[in-house]
Amino acid sequence: MSEKSSLYPELIRAIKPATGTLGVLLPGLGAVATTLIAGVHLINKGLAQPHGSLTQMQRMRLGKRTNPRFALIKEVVPLTDLNDLVFGGWDIFPENAYQIACHAGVLSRELLDQVKDQLESVRPWPAVFEQAYVRRLSGPHLKSGPSKKHLADMLIEDIEAFRRREGIERAVMVWCGSTEVFMQPSPVHETIEAFEAGLKANAPEISPCMIYAYAAISAGVPFANGSPNLAVDIPALVEYARKRRVPIAGKDFKTGQTFLKTVVAPGLKAKMLGLTGWFSTNILGNRDGEVLDDQGSFRTKEVSKSSVLGAILQPELYPDLYGQVFHKVRIEYYPPRGDAKEGWDNIDIFGWLGQPMQIKINFLCRDSILAAPVALDLALFLDLAQRSGLSGIQEWLSFYFKSPMARADLKPEHDLFIQHLKLTNTLRILVGEEVLDHSGLDYYESGDAYRAGMGGV
Repeated sequence: MSEKSSLYPELIRAIKPATGTLGVLLPGLGAVATTLIAGVHLINKGLAQPHGSLTQMQRMRLGKRTNPRFALIKEVVPLTDLNDLVFGGWDIFPENAYQIACHAGVLSRELLDQVKDQLESVRPWPAVFEQAYVRRLSGPHLKSGPSKKHLADMLIEDIEAFRRREGIERAVMVWCGSTEVFMQPSPVHETIEAFEAGLKANAPEISPCMIYAYAAISAGVPFANGSPNLAVDIPALVEYARKRRVPIAGKDFKTGQTFLKTVVAPGLKAKMLGLTGWFSTNILGNRDGEVLDDQGSFRTKEVSKSSVLGAILQPELYPDLYGQVFHKVRIEYYPPRGDAKEGWDNIDIFGWLGQPMQIKINFLCRDSILAAPVALDLALFLDLAQRSGLSGIQEWLSFYFKSPMARADLKPEHDLFIQHLKLTNTLRILVGEEVLDHSGLDYYESGDAYRAGMGGV
């Protein structure tokens, strides 16, 4: 850091321009992926607005409050234009993106028909899939090979064929597939040598999501994990990503109920209000709900959703306030709702003199409508990271995840507001702008402040 404490000149990056086309690879061409693809084409035609997307709509402050500039994020850093995105992906069903989007029912047929040609041109490639990892799904559109290493090589060939066909040099991969059964790290996940040996030996500890992550890194493609699956967060693939100079991020898109938790919990902690219990339940009826109706997949999601409160509230520091919190999470499959998810939260809190109070939240949200702009931002930011020479874990993208990745010796940050400041400050650092700390002291204690008559006694 320089003498001027808000500047980090040594961290400024020479960012390569976002020239040409960016390929966006989507394992799992379901409701989220097709809502993303349809949305981008509708926006490019001037038929919709990119609501929910920081890369497209958010302005960030540059400079001091006495001389502020407010610029769109996409004006501060060179991001790929939405007109320069081309999509490809894999799925266990062979239908094209238009057919899948119609079946998902997230967007109206009237909207989808306006980009029908663009959606129909996206036909999924056969997927790497094994029902043992997602028990409630099965499909005919699958790759087969004698080993998981062969399957990984097939994915790499799909990526290279996509690059050749579309004439692109840059690509990113954002996992939009289903939640796999709960897995814990094992010896095969420890080193890249052990992992590659496991691929060749068809190790059951290596899931399809891990195979996609490995293939992406092998092809030099940044990877984001939008599910709670154990995947790119294993030591082997973290090491591999650093070695290959590939940015990675994850895991589990932060969209509905957990998004609200990362808003409310920091507020309770900031006010030193105690918490005795937080009960969360959801109903949803899309494919995600069907998958999570299996206890193995639900356990994976439960761990991801449950990790948030402890990290924010820090019960080890505040045992009187948060040392005895009862936190329960439920997800119920309810087909009539489709992609329209409803979440209920009952929050039992206490304040001055231990007196009890309650907060009730009823969030009627749309899963894919919330997730699509998250997937878009991650694709654009990961491409920016690679053009900036960044690699390995991109902790500054924690804002988008329920279970954000961090260096092994660091605890991940879950507070949404700290995550957002981390994201925007990283962008400021990359282009040589001053970071914000919001202390405000320099406005009142500096020489300029005294001359203006604002200083203290």
